[in-house]
Amino acid sequence: MAGVAGWKNVDPAWADVDTLIDTTLLGEDGASREFAQRAADAGLPDIAVSPSQGRFLELICRIMGAHRVLEVGTLGGYSTLFLARGVGKAGEVVTLEAKRTYAAVAQQNFDASGMGDRITMHVRAALKSLAELSGPFDLTFIDADKPNNVAYVKHALRLSRPGALIIVDNVVREGAVLAPAEDDESAKGTRALYEFVQSEPRLEATALQTVGDKGWDGMMFLRVRD
Repeated sequence: MAGVAGWKNVDPAWADVDTLIDTTLLGEDGASREFAQRAADAGLPDIAVSPSQGRFLELICRIMGAHRVLEVGTLGGYSTLFLARGVGKAGEVVTLEAKRTYAAVAQQNFDASGMGDRITMHVRAALKSLAELSGPFDLTFIDADKPNNVAYVKHALRLSRPGALIIVDNVVREGAVLAPAEDDESAKGTRALYEFVQSEPRLEATALQTVGDKGWDGMMFLRVRD
């Protein structure tokens, strides 16, 4: 789960369990550590998915047999690494990033990973790129500015094949979605996503709460009906 700047409520036990998961189940992963270190060195915010969540995305791709994946929100390319692993050598990840400083770090990471040939990055406002993309995609991972969540999901739905999966990150926000503060545009945009999905008959959905060293949050899972 991507962390959110300013969130401090992390139980030490949550972080300890994340460490247990990482050390016993994930194994040595030098590439992901290098990705994270480049992002930190460049001063990017610490809001990427955790290692175990990245592996989760990778396994979802493999389980689905996903060959074409769309990502909204590249940041330093950390989650993109796992998605690219998941689609395999013959697959493609199309990732969208609005900030050139973030995209520059991500491109360095992609070049160093040896998987750059399966990643296409568009550097401009995601809504502009989404309007011009062609589908279909097997899976979409949305982890970008939350006020545009509904618009991103609408585009993802248009670009998805029947049976495709759309995953939206940060949908709990330490409970802020229950009663979003007037000045919390991210929580308001996320709550609007729940209301949109509730009224969209083409989607079947659930969401899972998570805790860990990124805090208390969750992911929403949307399946495009056949």
